[in-house]
Amino acid sequence: MHIPIQISPDNPEPLYHQIQVQLKELILSGHLPEGTLLPSIREFAKDLSCSVITIRRVYQDLENEGILRTRQGTGTFVAKVGTVTREQYRKEAVVEAMKDALRSGLRVGCTIEELKQLFEEALLEITNEGQGTPMNRQRGTDNLEMKGSTTEVPGLAKAAVEPEEGGNGNE
Repeated sequence: MHIPIQISPDNPEPLYHQIQVQLKELILSGHLPEGTLLPSIREFAKDLSCSVITIRRVYQDLENEGILRTRQGTGTFVAKVGTVTREQYRKEAVVEAMKDALRSGLRVGCTIEELKQLFEEALLEITNEGQGTPMNRQRGTDNLEMKGSTTEVPGLAKAAVEPEEGGNGNE
């Protein structure tokens, strides 16, 4: 079985971390469903042109998290991942991506208000491109209304632009 993972030696993240993050994402997003047999450690290492030790570490770490399970003599399988875990991962992934974007904006001197406006513009642009997922349409976020300078996404814009602890918001 081929698993669509892309690793880059130019990426500052260690190879095992690149693989672990992508494999975890594939599992928690449902692209690798429960019970899926993963390649053997040797086969996966060969496919990715990396060390067997690297893949062993990835499998072991994900097994410790309860995402994978290994059966002696049978192989490594995707474990049952509950809806709560999937939802928590989904939200954490989005919040982390937003924090990274906000940190970038603060580093280049954007104000909180500018960041809010940029967020609203980007969200509106994406939803107008028709790239909203079916899930967004179910939640009613595909056709956002602009009221004043705040997009009506409950709690999202406010939470996304608050500075981290100890920060003054102008870093």
